[in-house]
Amino acid sequence: MVSIDTADGAALAIFLGVWLGYNIVTERGPLAARGLSQAMNRQRECWMRVMLLRDLRMIDTAIMAGLQQGTAFFASACIFAIGGCFALFSSADRIAEIAAELPFHGRLDLPLVEIKLLGLVTIFAYAFFKFGWAYRLFNYCSILVGAIPMRAEAELEPERADRALNRAIRLNQLAGKHFNSGLRAIFFAIAYLGWFLGPTALVGATILVVVILAHRQFLSNARRALLD
Repeated sequence: MVSIDTADGAALAIFLGVWLGYNIVTERGPLAARGLSQAMNRQRECWMRVMLLRDLRMIDTAIMAGLQQGTAFFASACIFAIGGCFALFSSADRIAEIAAELPFHGRLDLPLVEIKLLGLVTIFAYAFFKFGWAYRLFNYCSILVGAIPMRAEAELEPERADRALNRAIRLNQLAGKHFNSGLRAIFFAIAYLGWFLGPTALVGATILVVVILAHRQFLSNARRALLD
């Protein structure tokens, strides 16, 4: 049996609670409307409405291709990260020895190291599924972009064009939401690495990561540029 002591269990609970709480704040909480992600959602809508006025849409298809390529890159990176974590299982005993020699942590059992590695695999697997779904949604969105009537047709049938436009906007925003969730998982995976140094390091790394993410979401120059 693998036992996790009280300090490790509390630190892991704090890590998961902070991650879940940050997701709620940035996606559903009262502060969500003031964040960078929501500001970008408004720009996504602006882009789509400007696209409806264009006769030629090569720019828009290039943007969609770029979004898909970026999502595919992160999905591939998660696959490599998962493979690297499984490779570390063969060196779990060495990791336990190194961690035990550090001043941050006392004795570290081999089964506990394997549990921590399995947790890291789980985080990267979650990120991969988020990026994979975002890639698929961006692919669907590119089809919906192609279904938006051209400018002349939109002027003749504005209601049909508006419905097609709103479908593309909603799907693009949803794809962006899942992409952002995958990115957050990667950032919190960096914080999770602190657990290999002990529960205190895990809590400290979690706080540091969430402070950085919150600053970028609500106080960064990028957000101010979008709200200017």
